[in-house]
Amino acid sequence: MGAPREERVITPTDEGVDAATTGEEALTSTDADGHPDADAAIVLGEDPPSARVPLDRRRIVLAALDHIEESGLPTLTMRRLGTRLGVEAMSLYRYVPGKEELLDAVVDVLLYDMHADPEVFASPTAGWQDFLQRLAHGVRRVALAHPKSFPLVASRPPEAPWLRPPLRSLDWVETFLAGLCAEGFSDEAAVAGYRAFTGFLLGHLLLEVSTLGADIGPLDVLDDGEEDNARLREFPTVARLRRGLGQDHAAAEFEVALEELLNRIAAIRVEL
Repeated sequence: MGAPREERVITPTDEGVDAATTGEEALTSTDADGHPDADAAIVLGEDPPSARVPLDRRRIVLAALDHIEESGLPTLTMRRLGTRLGVEAMSLYRYVPGKEELLDAVVDVLLYDMHADPEVFASPTAGWQDFLQRLAHGVRRVALAHPKSFPLVASRPPEAPWLRPPLRSLDWVETFLAGLCAEGFSDEAAVAGYRAFTGFLLGHLLLEVSTLGADIGPLDVLDDGEEDNARLREFPTVARLRRGLGQDHAAAEFEVALEELLNRIAAIRVEL
């Protein structure tokens, strides 16, 4: 009689090894690309992906915002967003009808961040200059926090065609105009101030976020440091001053330009 057969206790790790050695593939709740498989999850006795963390519109929009900042706007698709959230892409459409609506919702989140900024006031409390300085810096903080998403503020259609980014929502324009009118601006001066203020902010901040990796189309042509130095030999002055041209003085330049803008608005107030 031979030696008694040794019983083997199969652990989860062993099962994975056995599957590999026998050529059998272990069933998983995601496919090879990482996309969730709700049916497989149920077969395995797991909660389907959508049941693990309940979906809602805000969670989807914030995930889209995170994706844009990590991977860039051109890579955002509903399928990739679904993968990020652990659900099938079709599950997203219950909360966001499509990608266009999703991008509009991302802009809404950016504008809401300004409302949530404790340094930005809803009305002047220490003069209109302080009011506008706080508002300008609040917009810049949003741009710096979400540089790759910020260009959407300029590119998405506003609530009305006569609204100008980045103050492109009716509530922010109401805040701006009512604040200036309360400080003695005429209607004409308040409107002119709004146009000057938004033009300054948009131009400055789009250029600034482009240096932080934002895709802003034709403006996105700043030197990335990889240009062939041989070509610069044809432009000796540019070559000599290149180091200075590449230095980051965005914060100081913003302050100087903002002061000049406020002086310009002060002149508009008197003239109109």
